[in-house]
Amino acid sequence: MFVPSRQTVRKIFTLMLVASTATLECQAETAPEQLYLAKPAEMRPALSQPGSFPVGVRTVELMHENQLDLTSQQSGPRKLTVELWYPAKLLSGHRMANYTSMTKSQQAFIIQGNAYRNAEPDTAQPLPVVVISHGYPGNRALMFYLGEHLASHGYLVAAIDHMHSTYAEIDQKKAPYAGFLNTLYHRSRDQQFVLDALRQSGNPDLQFIEGKVDKNAAAVIGYSMGGYGAINTVGGCFAFTEQSIAAFTGVKDSGANQALQQKLNSCAGGQLPSEVKVAPAWKAAIAIAPWGGQHQLFSASALKNIKVPVMYLAGDKDDVSGYDGMRHLYEQTGSKHKYFLTYHHAGHNIAPHPAPVVSRKLAGDFAHYQEANWATDTLNDINRHFALAMLDCHVKSIKARCDLLQQKELTSLWPGYVKGMPTALSWESSSGKQ
Repeated sequence: MFVPSRQTVRKIFTLMLVASTATLECQAETAPEQLYLAKPAEMRPALSQPGSFPVGVRTVELMHENQLDLTSQQSGPRKLTVELWYPAKLLSGHRMANYTSMTKSQQAFIIQGNAYRNAEPDTAQPLPVVVISHGYPGNRALMFYLGEHLASHGYLVAAIDHMHSTYAEIDQKKAPYAGFLNTLYHRSRDQQFVLDALRQSGNPDLQFIEGKVDKNAAAVIGYSMGGYGAINTVGGCFAFTEQSIAAFTGVKDSGANQALQQKLNSCAGGQLPSEVKVAPAWKAAIAIAPWGGQHQLFSASALKNIKVPVMYLAGDKDDVSGYDGMRHLYEQTGSKHKYFLTYHHAGHNIAPHPAPVVSRKLAGDFAHYQEANWATDTLNDINRHFALAMLDCHVKSIKARCDLLQQKELTSLWPGYVKGMPTALSWESSSGKQ
């Protein structure tokens, strides 16, 4: 009988271990990932807890006709893929949702969601709309945790895949800024268009929510370039100069930069600043690490004229949007109700979901989701908490939420908050009586 040597056994065992590890890694990359571990309720801020509604989700495609592509200077349809979350009826046959996504280097992964795919909406009354807008690059799944959370508390949430700005379209090695010019131009236009589409009738893809949308109550939440767009959407008109355009595009031709300046300096979904009328449905805006303030890209007079309540969330070590630039936006915003939450020792990545397994292979991918001094799930819980407080106050007019926001600073007695957490946060507000 053949008896293998110890050396042979060791080689066989090593090969089996390598094969087993490779199989597990492959399964981890292709199977849906649950990105959150359970933790005791008392270790989470109160408003980060799920609401009373089960959540449904559907993916729809909206077509914005006759839109200018600044890169090609041609006009045509602009396709926006949108993830819609909403309160749902739980009937048999609905499966839990997965969200297909990818990293900055275009490595695919799948997220296990907590919503039910294509479930029937459950609405006793019309739903306020929340538009969620990702950064550059990003996609509609980047803040899925926030979409599911707000839907569980009675909102219709629409997260946009912004064309020319998604992970799938932007090659970080060969052409990392290929979509940047169109992002500057379209971000607010996309946000306003999606709100308008949800409020209108006649689209067969949106028939399942017709008659269930509150046409007079909406909020926009934007991260990074999404925040840049959100500020513009509620009245913060752009003020690009020839110099700033030349710096972003590398174009030295004065005539070309003047032409771009005229196109970019719009307001509230593409309106001329001299004729701007912010859609009255916008009741609140949340700008998370908003870009642009550090480059003085917003008109000072327009910022002062913003009437919509605005909440800013910022990391004081943000090396992308710049903490001073975000503070400038807050200080210049003229809203009667405005708020500024600082994450101490945090950078720019205060909005994304936790890092998927596949992102751990490359530093650039992993760093896109990770903060050195913060646990991502903790950041997500704080975002859930303050976003719900903001929307419940200014969109639904719930007085208890307004009372929470009116506190001048975070303390150990902050209502509904985790003991000790405010030591890592600072809160500022300028809020009149509701």
